[in-house]
Amino acid sequence: MFTMKSFTERQKQIINASIDLIAAQSINALTTKNIAKAIKLTEGAIYRHFTSKNEILLGIIQMFQQTAYKTLKESCSSDVPSLEQIETIFTRHTQFFIEKPAVTAVIFSESIFQNNTELSQEVFKLLEMHEKALHCIIEKGQKRKEIRDDIAEKEIIRVIIGTMRYTVTKWRLSGYMFDLKTECALMTESLKKLLIAQ
Repeated sequence: MFTMKSFTERQKQIINASIDLIAAQSINALTTKNIAKAIKLTEGAIYRHFTSKNEILLGIIQMFQQTAYKTLKESCSSDVPSLEQIETIFTRHTQFFIEKPAVTAVIFSESIFQNNTELSQEVFKLLEMHEKALHCIIEKGQKRKEIRDDIAEKEIIRVIIGTMRYTVTKWRLSGYMFDLKTECALMTESLKKLLIAQ
């Protein structure tokens, strides 16, 4: 069961300043000193709201978890055709990444969380959340003959998540040089053609 993390207004301000800092410079620029300078607080004031830089990174991941959870929960409980539900997930996630591109540097960068159990657990939770929602959508889609059933559901899930991850990672590594919205729309159309029941 996913539990929504609640943030105070000051914590949200610190998280958003951290995202802006990563966007303007890099993940390496994310220090409590730089965050404090950006929002005109003392470092001590930052530590009253977050115990460490890692806890701020956790906050960034958890903020995306909350946005993703709302979209995924709504999609899973919807009676809209399953391929349209998958498209909605892609569209909303894409919009979030376009508005906050620096978030991708946190959730799609293994180097940040590979040696940190707490951060890796939160990213793992994010993957599991997507897997459960897609399981629900694909299962319904296959029963209703909307999605082909000659490919195992778990393989379809891997293709969907892998495609999104690849596209967003390439966009981030290119320095956001291509139009993610257009690329994701093309990718979604291709996925729909591959998955539609014959």
